[in-house]
Amino acid sequence: MGTMGERDVTVFYDERMLAHCPDVNNDFLPGRLDRRIKDMIGNLTVKWAYPEIAGRLTAVMELLEREPVPGVKFEPGVAATPEQLARVHTSLYVESILELRGKSAWLDVDTTSVSPGSVEAAEVAAGSAIAAAEAVCEGRTGSAFALVRPPGHHAEPVRARGFCLFNNVAVAAAHAQAKLGCKRVLIVDWDAHHGNGTQDIFWAEPDVMFFDTHRSAPFYPGSGLIEEVGAGLGEGLTVNVPVPGGSGDPAMAKAFREVLVPAADDFRPDLVLVSAGFDPHRLDLTLNMSEEGFGVLTGIVQDIADRHCDGRLAMVLEGGYHWQSLSFGVRSVLQVLAGADPPEPQVPGFAEVEAAAYFHSTAFKPAE
Repeated sequence: MGTMGERDVTVFYDERMLAHCPDVNNDFLPGRLDRRIKDMIGNLTVKWAYPEIAGRLTAVMELLEREPVPGVKFEPGVAATPEQLARVHTSLYVESILELRGKSAWLDVDTTSVSPGSVEAAEVAAGSAIAAAEAVCEGRTGSAFALVRPPGHHAEPVRARGFCLFNNVAVAAAHAQAKLGCKRVLIVDWDAHHGNGTQDIFWAEPDVMFFDTHRSAPFYPGSGLIEEVGAGLGEGLTVNVPVPGGSGDPAMAKAFREVLVPAADDFRPDLVLVSAGFDPHRLDLTLNMSEEGFGVLTGIVQDIADRHCDGRLAMVLEGGYHWQSLSFGVRSVLQVLAGADPPEPQVPGFAEVEAAAYFHSTAFKPAE
């Protein structure tokens, strides 16, 4: 039986990330707000609010202060350098984002926007992901959780998308390879949306495995089909498992146990990173997961890290827009990281999805 507190966990959190506050109702905001988005906002009977807001982080922190998890400590974040960001983004793209410091603008057609404090917030989000990877690789903590915003997994090498400016988990993975002695990095993404940016960045990379469960199409961003398996030296190292809305804890756990675990056992990672999105929760974007379900998935990836890389496991927050489910989901994850036994799956699947029908069991390339 596990006991909370027997493993030490470090949460990286920095109030500078609260300064990212886009005002989407500002009619004079320059940039590329798509006409269909303008029409959607204009036709609503209530004022539309940008969902990726500071309250997401403060809600989590308030719960953790009110109900502390034994074994969890907190450290401030750090800002990523342009050089660190340019490992996964083009230098021209990094420069274009840094030039927006102190400004407000729309960046793309996916409602991604910046305010005067957004650039520093994004630098700190990416830097905190790096700090989390460093902490576990240097043995200063058993595991780490970067409580960050803006999120990152939709950010592509040359484009901001889906509320994301810099790809935080990709920046951390590239840093681990460049500076922390990690040759093979496993990135697990359980956000409800496909991590298109992370997939794009490591599409042909032979030493990064990207495993992604997400709600199946039609759903933003539209990528993540089973057939998308990487290319060149990275062929087979992208593993997509799209699941139907309403799938629930059992189907997600089955995907992790029957596809991720054998893939990771062949890949043998030196570091495990998780893009931890909490929008699969039943109160958020209808993948019907419970708070406990995130603890179930945490137990599976923790076992992978324990078996292959001395427990080196770092998580980076992605989505999650229902504050209560986000807060309790993060707490469930931290409890398991701190040593509690993973819970049992709580929510029955949507006619319990036969996940095997959605699996592509050969969609990974054994390590040589």
